[in-house]
Amino acid sequence: MPRRVVEVAPDRYAAWRSRFDAANPGPEAAQRVEMVERFDHDPLVVVLVRRGGYAVGLARGGRLGVHKVGSRYVQSRTAAGGWSQQRFARRRANQADALVRSVAEQVVRVLPDGMRSVGPLGGLVLGGDRTLCAEVLTDARLAWLAELPRRELYDLGDPRLDQLRRAVERGSAIRVTIGE
Repeated sequence: MPRRVVEVAPDRYAAWRSRFDAANPGPEAAQRVEMVERFDHDPLVVVLVRRGGYAVGLARGGRLGVHKVGSRYVQSRTAAGGWSQQRFARRRANQADALVRSVAEQVVRVLPDGMRSVGPLGGLVLGGDRTLCAEVLTDARLAWLAELPRRELYDLGDPRLDQLRRAVERGSAIRVTIGE
């Protein structure tokens, strides 16, 4: 049985569900809701990282507040062979490490001082490159973020302000699994 996932804004869910139930009445309906996943955490820390760019932000009440979007050059893969290939691979690794350090620094800047001690922070939304996001969370200053409830959006595009806003929307959306 094919399934699909629909993301619905929390304030629109009740109306969406009533329309869905009206269009699909009874147990013999063509479609049915199999699972509803809420992510009711506030505020949200959003971290998007891809080779060459990053976007970090803090959202409260579904609205993006303090944020920082930037770029760092990371050389792409080359077709050179031999020593050159190894040299370029080391250069790429060093540039990626510099990107991770830069993103970790920006996350520390975006989060208000003492945020961790305020109480339960809320949730964490990660997007972009899975490996780079994991490396950002290995920074000792951000280790506590790994304990937060997490929503992962690795299908987002390059980290820019519009994608950061989209991550906030999708991070707080209700995910509905529909069976057909």
